[in-house]
Amino acid sequence: MRVLVTNDDGIDAPGLHWLARTAADRGCDVVVAAPSAESSGTSAALTAVEDDGRIVVLPKTLDDLDGVPAYAVAGSPAFIALMAISGAFGPAFDLVLSGVNRGANAGRVVLHSGTVGAALTAAVTGLRGVAVSLDVLTAAVATVGSGGAAISAIDQIDDRARHWATAARVAVDLLPAAATAEAGTVLNINVPDVPYDRLKGIRRGSLARFGQVQMTVVESGEGFVRTALRASDETPDPGTDLAILADGYACVTAIQALQVSDVDLPGVAD
Repeated sequence: MRVLVTNDDGIDAPGLHWLARTAADRGCDVVVAAPSAESSGTSAALTAVEDDGRIVVLPKTLDDLDGVPAYAVAGSPAFIALMAISGAFGPAFDLVLSGVNRGANAGRVVLHSGTVGAALTAAVTGLRGVAVSLDVLTAAVATVGSGGAAISAIDQIDDRARHWATAARVAVDLLPAAATAEAGTVLNINVPDVPYDRLKGIRRGSLARFGQVQMTVVESGEGFVRTALRASDETPDPGTDLAILADGYACVTAIQALQVSDVDLPGVAD
């Protein structure tokens, strides 16, 4: 299976390296192409930095990934996926594998995720996509009082202590399921930050109606708005990704982009 590995945390993110290494160890034909700078929250935006009309793409050597081509791209994750689909990084890919993201991508707010955006961009072209995220930020950490400081608190924890290997293993274990899914399908996977032997298992879930944290406007004035993050005050419904994560299980949600809705439009002809 030929796999593009990308992310939205940037080419130097540990989760990306773990994911690429795990996929390569399982025999996948891996190419890494990821943003040269952090691109979180870019959704499926097609943005890039050009130099004389050319997208900046720099070869990279990644530790413990001998023989795996890697590129730092001055573009968003979705743009990188589209470049790959268009042949920028060699022969056609079977699947886009995005992550491991630093923080869960759960609930309907996955719409805003650059990690998920890359996989969905592949999906709308008829490929399969897998997006995987490690739950390093929980509602228990991001309190109303902490606001945006909850994100800063994460940075004080050494990323080497995170269980990237658990998330990478879960994602790669699900590659056969992704490969045989209906064309245009994305598997969105969220994994607790625990050793693999402490993971309770993997469950299938739906998208929660909300995310782990919500943005709130705390101050506005002439020429500015200041925002902060707060924990969601809603309880996730049973069977949703957030509820499954809270119970200590990895969660996989199969999603598809751009489905047509059959709604009544009075006065509009079929």
